[in-house]
Amino acid sequence: MEAALDNQLQPVPGSALYEHPLNERIRTFLRLEYLFKQAAHHVKRNSHWDSRATLNCILEILAVFGNTNLKSEVMKELERHATSLKSLEQNPEIDHKQLSQLLDDIDSRLDALHRINGQIASELKNSEFLSGIRQRSAIPGGTCDFDLPALHYWLQQPAKTRTDDLYRWLGQFDAIGQAIQLILKLVRESTIMQPAVAEAGMYQKTMDPNLPCQLVRIALPAGAPYFAELSGGRHRFTARFLQFSTADQRASQTDQDVKFQLACCVI
Repeated sequence: MEAALDNQLQPVPGSALYEHPLNERIRTFLRLEYLFKQAAHHVKRNSHWDSRATLNCILEILAVFGNTNLKSEVMKELERHATSLKSLEQNPEIDHKQLSQLLDDIDSRLDALHRINGQIASELKNSEFLSGIRQRSAIPGGTCDFDLPALHYWLQQPAKTRTDDLYRWLGQFDAIGQAIQLILKLVRESTIMQPAVAEAGMYQKTMDPNLPCQLVRIALPAGAPYFAELSGGRHRFTARFLQFSTADQRASQTDQDVKFQLACCVI
């Protein structure tokens, strides 16, 4: 946790970063982060294709929520981080100003979640318009104009009307999205990147069961002729470095030793 208060944490700028979650909670948070970022990109654009893309993100976000109580999960995680941070208050080597700011941020996110009555985005889950799109989305090409005339009508509306609707729908996820963003920031910044070597393109590490790792992060130099494929769970993880190919043959593991940066985020 001390590393979360250190500024020298990030990989070399321009490097290619690969992440792999080692528990289901972080896996879900990373998927939601990806969908929120995708929606934020498309919602700023005016074409009806971007409106479609934003709608698809909203439906996927709702699918990730499913019947699970993510609100409770996020709040528990925030409270756990707050407890860990508060234990550092007596450490004279800690930047207490930054520590206080982090604790204030956590309290702010918790307050925002407490203010939500009932399930998050319940209005969207009960929307007939969105439900119709969700049902047809399971069919390849199922959201064509002739399949969903209501969607076709909505897409013909002025860009501002569509954008206002999309921002209103996405706004129902603001509180939990900001909380997840803060949690992932704390996890990512909990451990300093360290140099490592994958002999003949493979690296394996056994984890300390008393210090469960939540997220593995690997950074490769920009322009490296391979990518990292990660797998694993709470006890160990493996990184294989594969040579990329767009041809029919499968990507193959390099036989070269690969130097990279590694962080096992334990927090």
